[in-house]
Amino acid sequence: MAGSVRFGFHASHEQFPPSELLSLVQEAEGAGFDAAMSSDHFRPWGAAQGHSGFAWSWLGAAMARTHLPFGVISAPGYRYHPAILAQGAATLAEMFPRRFWFALGSGQRLNEDITGMSWPEKAERNARLQECAGIVRALLAGETVTHRGRVTVVEAKLYSRPVTPPPLLGAAVTEATAEAVGAWADGLLTVSAEPDKMRKVIEAFRRGGGEGKPMIAQVALNWAPTEDEALSGAHEQWRTNVLGGDVNWELRSPEDFDTATRFVRPEDMRKAVWVSSDLAWHAERLAELVELGFEEIQIHQLGRNQQAFVEAFGAKVLPQLRDTRPV
Repeated sequence: MAGSVRFGFHASHEQFPPSELLSLVQEAEGAGFDAAMSSDHFRPWGAAQGHSGFAWSWLGAAMARTHLPFGVISAPGYRYHPAILAQGAATLAEMFPRRFWFALGSGQRLNEDITGMSWPEKAERNARLQECAGIVRALLAGETVTHRGRVTVVEAKLYSRPVTPPPLLGAAVTEATAEAVGAWADGLLTVSAEPDKMRKVIEAFRRGGGEGKPMIAQVALNWAPTEDEALSGAHEQWRTNVLGGDVNWELRSPEDFDTATRFVRPEDMRKAVWVSSDLAWHAERLAELVELGFEEIQIHQLGRNQQAFVEAFGAKVLPQLRDTRPV
C-alpha cells in the first residue's frame, strides 16, 4: 500500500443492485479512479436505499472485471464467523495477489441482529473484535486454530492461502477504538470528519501501536450540478449520517432509521457530510485528507447520480489531486 495516494470509488450495496454496481466500478476504473471499496450490509440504512447485495460474492466478480485494488469492511463474531471471513479474504487474495485489503469493525445492530444474538455494549464489542482479529490473523498465517472464548473455533485451518496475506485493517471512528485497534491492526480505516477530530483519531491509533502503519479514509460526500440537487440527493439517500453518536450502531431496522430521521431537513446534511455543487471545493477537502497522511481515500458519492459523479470527478477532481499528492 506504499506509493502515491490512491483515490477510490466506494460501491454502496445499500443503494444499488449488484449488477449496476459492477458496471459502475468498471466505469470508475475507466474514468481514472485508482481503487475501489465495497460496503458489506445485510440491510439498507433506510427504505429509500432499498438494496443489500452480498459483498463477498460481488467482490470476486468486480475484481475479475477490473484491475483495481479493492477493500471491504466486515464485522466478525456475529453473522460472520471469523474463520469464514478469513477464508473469504484468503480466497480473494490468492486469486488477485496484492489487490485486496479488508478491515474488521465492531459492527452495527442493523446488520448483525439477524442472528438473534444479544447485542452487546461497545466495550464488549471491541473485545470481541480484538479476539476475532487474532483468530483471523492466525488462520491467514497458516496456523491450525482451536479457540474457546467469545467465539469458538475447533481445529480450523485454511488450505488455500495467498503467498502474501492481505492487510488486516482496524475500523475506528472514535479515539478509544482507534487506540485499541492500533495494537493489532496492519492499518487504520476511518471516516471523514472535521480535521481536528481526524487528527485526534490518527494520534490515538498511533499511540495504540499504529505508528508507521497505513491509513485509509472513507469520505461521504454529495456532488450535483446545483446546490439544491446536492442537498436533496444527500438527504434522500443518507440522512442517517446526521444522527451521530451511538445511535447508528444501536438501531435494528431500516424502519427504525427512517423514524429516527423523520425531522432531518435537507439543510441539516451539511453538518454530517460534504455537500457542494463546486468540484473545486470537493478537491480542496480531499487534498486536506492527503495532508493528514492518508495513503488511500475512498470516495462515497451519496446521491443516485453515480455516472455523472464518476465522469465529473474523473475529469475535473482527480487530475487536480494528482498534481498535488505526494509520492
